[in-house]
Amino acid sequence: MKQYIIRRILISIVVLFGVSFLIYGILRSMPGDFVEQMTSGNPSITAEQKEKLRESYGLNGGVVKGYIGWAKNALRGNFGKSFLYSKPVTEVISDRMWTSFWLAAIAFVIQLCVAIPLGILAATKQYTKTDYIIVFLALAGISLPSFFFAAVLQRVFSMGLGWVPLSGMVTARKNLTGISLTMDIGYHFILPITVFVITGIGGWLRYVRTNMLEVLSADYIRTARAKGLPERKVINKHGFRNTLIPIVTFIGGAIPSLFAGAIITEGIFSIPGLGKAALDAVANKDLPFLMGYLMFMAILTLLGTLISDILYAVVDPRVRYN
Repeated sequence: MKQYIIRRILISIVVLFGVSFLIYGILRSMPGDFVEQMTSGNPSITAEQKEKLRESYGLNGGVVKGYIGWAKNALRGNFGKSFLYSKPVTEVISDRMWTSFWLAAIAFVIQLCVAIPLGILAATKQYTKTDYIIVFLALAGISLPSFFFAAVLQRVFSMGLGWVPLSGMVTARKNLTGISLTMDIGYHFILPITVFVITGIGGWLRYVRTNMLEVLSADYIRTARAKGLPERKVINKHGFRNTLIPIVTFIGGAIPSLFAGAIITEGIFSIPGLGKAALDAVANKDLPFLMGYLMFMAILTLLGTLISDILYAVVDPRVRYN
């Protein structure tokens, strides 16, 4: 296992360099840049002045030269200064990362608490009305576009009934602290979390149901039933424990993505998380932040894959990595 982890880390480093060059090349190839965006409303700016601004922002060189300069600084932990926020990229990410994490983590826990029992129930009641209803709800949730569902919730529960805030993370003009501040943030998180749960629960539910059906058709389940074990014990002890193997692996891969933020949902509800920051950075061609954000996501993806493999070996003792 130790050699496997070391080998995977070394391969991940090589992959990161390749991904970072690809991302940098794509971002530099986008039409326009931050200087064009910043000076678009000022016709008095000359071409020479724009070129000096590009030089000051490090946008005047070629892609290869620019990438080498960025990579040298990144290896020292310096991902540059955000054009849009006028702060170091690492500071912007660290400030907004936890907002995205708590928003996604709460929804993630709710999704698992609902999807796992319903997925098991649908599998044990295969081809019954219960199964059809659960699968229908799962497919409905998957089919709902998050931007459309978020707009409907805002229209009904915020603008129509006035039960919850329309957007934002805290109530304006209120200097809340402590528990009052936490409650106010939770109050603003109700609609975004609902969007996360409804649109994301279907995938988890179908995944649990599929794996549970596969386990229930295994020989050892038939043997357990033939021995006269109660159906509840067969499902919970023998079936569910083996269903956990792929589920835990899937969860391990999903955990790092909780820090990445949700661009559409955070943008609609004006939640100041990483997703909203990335959306604003794209609109303003903020190259340093986009590089830092996308590399952050790439590292989380590779880390999640490694965690999944390790968890798979922990849950299933039969798995050994050489």
